[in-house]
Amino acid sequence: MTLSKKPYKGTRDFFPEEKRIRDYMFSKMKETAQLFAYESYDGPLLEEVELYKAKSGEELINDQIYSFNDRGERFVAIRPEMTPTVARMVAQVHREVSKPIRWFSIPNLYRYERPQKGRLREHWQFNVDVFGAPKILGELEIIQLGIKLMQSFGANSEHFEILINDRAIVDNVFKDLLNCSEDECYKLYKLVDRSKKLDKEKFEKQIDETSLTEEAKEIFKEYLKLNSIDLLNTFIQKHSIPKDSIELIGLYERLQELNLSEYVVFDPTIVRGLDYYTGIVFEIFDKNPENRRAICGGGSYANILKIFNEPSLPGVGFGLGDVTLKDFLITHNLLPDFTTPTVDLILTTQDEDGIKPLLSLAHSLRSEKISVFTQLEPLKIKKVFSLAEKKGAKFAAILGSQEIENGLIQIKNLSTKDQKEFKIDNIEDIKGYLA
Repeated sequence: MTLSKKPYKGTRDFFPEEKRIRDYMFSKMKETAQLFAYESYDGPLLEEVELYKAKSGEELINDQIYSFNDRGERFVAIRPEMTPTVARMVAQVHREVSKPIRWFSIPNLYRYERPQKGRLREHWQFNVDVFGAPKILGELEIIQLGIKLMQSFGANSEHFEILINDRAIVDNVFKDLLNCSEDECYKLYKLVDRSKKLDKEKFEKQIDETSLTEEAKEIFKEYLKLNSIDLLNTFIQKHSIPKDSIELIGLYERLQELNLSEYVVFDPTIVRGLDYYTGIVFEIFDKNPENRRAICGGGSYANILKIFNEPSLPGVGFGLGDVTLKDFLITHNLLPDFTTPTVDLILTTQDEDGIKPLLSLAHSLRSEKISVFTQLEPLKIKKVFSLAEKKGAKFAAILGSQEIENGLIQIKNLSTKDQKEFKIDNIEDIKGYLA
C-alpha cells in the first residue's frame, strides 16, 4: 500500500505561504485582544466526553465529536469547541480572581462533519470571553472587540454587519404572546434557526404545521418581519412586552453613543445554540452576496458554570474561525500578498573562501536582530538577485575574492538600487544601513 501524500480529510497542510497567512490573522487576533487587556490562555486537546454532554447539543455528541476510550477506559474527546473548557477553567478560579475575567485563546478544534466551503474538520478559532462584567457592558465590550478586529484587517460597515437578537425577546414572544409550551418553544426555536435555509413556501408550510392558533401564527410572522431596532420598539409597545426585560435596547443605545450602531442590525432569526445562550446573541455576517454567511457568532450565557455546581456567573463571548475569516478577507481583497517571504539581507559568496567570513557576518547581524538568508555554497552573481527576489530580501551582499582579501563588503538596497561599501567587521554601520 502506497501512503497518501495528502493530509487527512478536512485538515490542511500549512506550507510556508499558507502559514504566513495564518500567522498574520493570528497576530491581528492577539493584538486586538490585548488592546482590550484580555489575557491569553489555553487548555488540553482532550477532554472527557461528559463535559460536552453536560452542555452541548445532541448533534455534537452523536455525530460530530472525535471520541474514544483511552487505555484507562476513560471516554474522551478531541475538543470540538472551547467554551466548555474555558467554563471549566473559570469554575476553578472565579472565586479567587478579580472580575471581570477577560481571556482569549486561539485553539485548534476538531469536528467530524462534511468538509465544505467555510467548514473543515480541523480549524483554529479565536475565542474571546469576559466573565463577571455588569449587564450590557460585557456584551458592549465583546461587540466592540469584534468590530475592532474586523477593522484591523481593513474591513468596514460596507463589508460586514452584526446581526443581533436578544433571547429575552424570543422568550417573551414564544412563551407569553404565542402561549407555547416548553416543547413547542423548542420546536419554534429550531424552525427560526433554520428559516434562512428554507424557501418561503417550505417555511410557511412548516409554520402551518405547528400547533399555534391562527392569531399566534400571525404574531409569529409579524415578529419574523422585524428588521430594525425601531421596528422592534414598535412591536414591543404594541404587544406590551416589558421593555426593562430587553437588554438589547439599552445595548443598542450604548453602541449609538460609541458611533458603532451602523454595524448592528436587529435580526429576529438569530437565536444560536439553545444549550448555551441566555441573553444577547449575535453573528458577524459578510455582506458580499458571493460569500453571504456568518463569519463568527457569540452571545451571553449566565448558567454555564452550574454544570460544575458553581453559582451563576454572567459570561459573554464569541468564536471566529480561521477558515471563514480567510474566505472573508479573500472575498473583499483585504488579504496582503504573502507569496514571498521577507528577509532583511541575503548574503552570498562567489567562492569557498567566502563561506567562513559569510557565516561570521551573518552570526553578528543576527545577534543585532537582523534577519539574514545565507547561501551556504558559492553562487554566481547573475543568480544572486533572482534568489533575493524569491526570498523577499530588502538588501543583497556578495562576498567576492577581492572583498575577502580587503576585509570589505558591498551591500545593495534592492528597492533604491543604492549600494554602499563597509568594512566587514563594522557591524554598527552595516546595521544602520540595513535598518
